[in-house]
Amino acid sequence: MEKLLALEMVRVTEAAAIASARYMGKGARPEADLAATEAMRATMDETDLAGTIVIGEGERDEAPMLYIGEQVGPPQGRAVASVDIAVDPLEGTNLVATGQGGALTVLAASEQGGLTNAPDTYLEKLAVGPIAAGCVDITVSPAENCHRIAEALRRKVTDITVIILDRPRHEALIAEVRGTGARIKLISDGDVSAAISCAVQGTGMHALMGIGGAPEGVLSAAALRCLGGEIQARFRFRNDDERARAEKMLGHADESRVFHTEDLAGGEQLVFAATGVTSGELLQGVRFFGGGARTHSLVMAYQSKQVRFVDTVHMFDRDRPPAVRL
Repeated sequence: MEKLLALEMVRVTEAAAIASARYMGKGARPEADLAATEAMRATMDETDLAGTIVIGEGERDEAPMLYIGEQVGPPQGRAVASVDIAVDPLEGTNLVATGQGGALTVLAASEQGGLTNAPDTYLEKLAVGPIAAGCVDITVSPAENCHRIAEALRRKVTDITVIILDRPRHEALIAEVRGTGARIKLISDGDVSAAISCAVQGTGMHALMGIGGAPEGVLSAAALRCLGGEIQARFRFRNDDERARAEKMLGHADESRVFHTEDLAGGEQLVFAATGVTSGELLQGVRFFGGGARTHSLVMAYQSKQVRFVDTVHMFDRDRPPAVRL
């Protein structure tokens, strides 16, 4: 099933990337997100997999499609397999709207029960790559974790780089990390891409710290599990409504509980797929040309221990096929 998942899921993220990339730089945030969501939903219905959205665009009353609990794909009796699906149709809506790099379309899928059904709230996150995995602890100070990461990497703390979302809530975190001498990369959006970059050699990124979306935390966990990295997280509720939703979905609302990688994405038939919408450090964005487009994707499968970068040419006009260039 994992091989089929990998093939089908990258088709879904590619379709969403192409649809949303047409809005790059137009300042049309809702339109870009809607285009990605509609394309992702339509492509899912063309697959042979019956899926349940466990992380999506919100509750049914808030989202017309890809809402939590929605059924996608063929009916159960006609499907090859049944899976749970977590999606972020467009991670980095602001990046697309302003023409900045690093926007992705993202999806994770697993056998039923393999992905945590996280409420749409916040998580405090600590993510690292394979070398530092097992060496960090979200319950200790950020400064202590900076030193632990540097020790694991056999570097000076001044030679590691920590990614943090540029938000007012992170002022104290930024000050503490800077106090260790570590370097910081502040990002405006896209902490799934940031988490992945910590686990990929050559990006120059070594950790992600700070508070971001819980759905993105589950997607990051799926990617990091495939890569051998690690994420630790704790819920950070903004209000009583979010706390009540966590009680309903998870059976508890304990902000002191630490969720590890396997707690968030523990499936064995686990697949992660992402396609670049605008070019960033990890993936190139969609490139349009006469008669088609070219996409760049990352597809990972946990059980088969495979990581693929997929370069695809999409021919929209068969009568005028585009020239394929390396």
